[in-house]
Amino acid sequence: MSNSPPADGTGTGRTAAGRTAVATLAGTTLEWYDFFLYGTAAALIFDKQFFPSLSPGAGTLAAFSTFAVGFVARPLGGLVFGHFGDRIGRKATLVVSLLLMGVGSTLIGAVPNYDAIGFWAPVLLVLLRVVQGIGLGGEGAGATLMSMEHAPAGKRNLYAGFPQMGTPAGLVLANVVFLTTNSVAGDATFTSWAWRIPFLLSFVLVAVGLLVRLRVTESPSFNRAVEQDEVVRFPLAEALRVGYRRLGLTLLAVVANSAVAYVFLVFTLSYGTKELDYKKKFLILGVTAASVIWFATIPFWTKVADRYGRRTMFVGGSVAILAWCVAFFPLLNTNRSLLALLALVGMGVIIPVTHCVQGAIIADTFPIHVRYSGSSLILQLGAILGGGLAPLISTALLDASGSSTGVTWYLVGVCALSLAGAVALFRLVPEKGPEPAAEPPAQAVART
Repeated sequence: MSNSPPADGTGTGRTAAGRTAVATLAGTTLEWYDFFLYGTAAALIFDKQFFPSLSPGAGTLAAFSTFAVGFVARPLGGLVFGHFGDRIGRKATLVVSLLLMGVGSTLIGAVPNYDAIGFWAPVLLVLLRVVQGIGLGGEGAGATLMSMEHAPAGKRNLYAGFPQMGTPAGLVLANVVFLTTNSVAGDATFTSWAWRIPFLLSFVLVAVGLLVRLRVTESPSFNRAVEQDEVVRFPLAEALRVGYRRLGLTLLAVVANSAVAYVFLVFTLSYGTKELDYKKKFLILGVTAASVIWFATIPFWTKVADRYGRRTMFVGGSVAILAWCVAFFPLLNTNRSLLALLALVGMGVIIPVTHCVQGAIIADTFPIHVRYSGSSLILQLGAILGGGLAPLISTALLDASGSSTGVTWYLVGVCALSLAGAVALFRLVPEKGPEPAAEPPAQAVART
């Protein structure tokens, strides 16, 4: 018996639900393309372009610091877009978030480097990274809600998983464009100026995404909240009434997935090329292959969650991530390509087990009329505490010790805390009966 809340009861047709799912997948793919493109460039290019006077280690730290800035900005975007998403609707805010992300990424491709304008080059880079962060801060929770709130009965986890697929899809797209541009231009030309091409392509990709996103209808759940006069003036304040204990445990439960994912996706590129002498192309292809597996397995795991319940699956996935973090760097450190590929692909197999349902778990913490604000707060705080700081902390630990052992213990510690948080959260919230975020049944809607 699934522990998912009852279906929305909105009467939305499967065609509209499917169109919305595809639109949210397309939008999140494009936004994550922009975000991961920056992460890859930060690991491999930006230290030379924007911090050339620093040592290699300090330059990498500086580049990862600008990467972290985007995460610092994400809660601001989450708060702003969450507020208006609960007051004026999901669709309009998601259109604006996509535009912000596209404009920020396109302009990054046009920023002069340090040799051209000195100090102002990293300043402009940071400002545009803030724009990226604000845009993505409004995307994650809103896209999950938009798809989940259109879902047919019994398929809430499946539909909430479509926007989650945008994370690995965006990474695959970013890496394919990055590698293709590098191969065509050559290493020297790519490092000099051709790295800008993938960022400039964001303008075209976002235009396509907007055409898809503008065709979807507003969330039936939000429309019903408007009809029943449930829209509140300060939705975030209302969302906090869920209680700080539950909010804290939900936040703790999702931190590990973000931390592990960003060490795997971003820090590994820098560590593998500079410390282990792996070829850049090999590592990017390995991460890309793992991301394809990540993408392809999300529908399977979300169907499992809809059929059997997501709690046991989430806890089991949390244990698996912890165990693989113990093995990940030792496998990389063998300097054997086959074992390194196993380490990377293993992450692609394990990460989606918890990633695919965490958006739905967060959403079901809050009532419908304040769900965007509450979900954005938890999602973005989890992202900054987990993913935003992970490459920076990992680089600092590596510089301090000269070994990846500290990074391994850091990841194991974060995973253990998240596992404890998930177990405590699921004990706190009864498995049977409606969750606080569950929509009223269709019969009740008809009588109001």
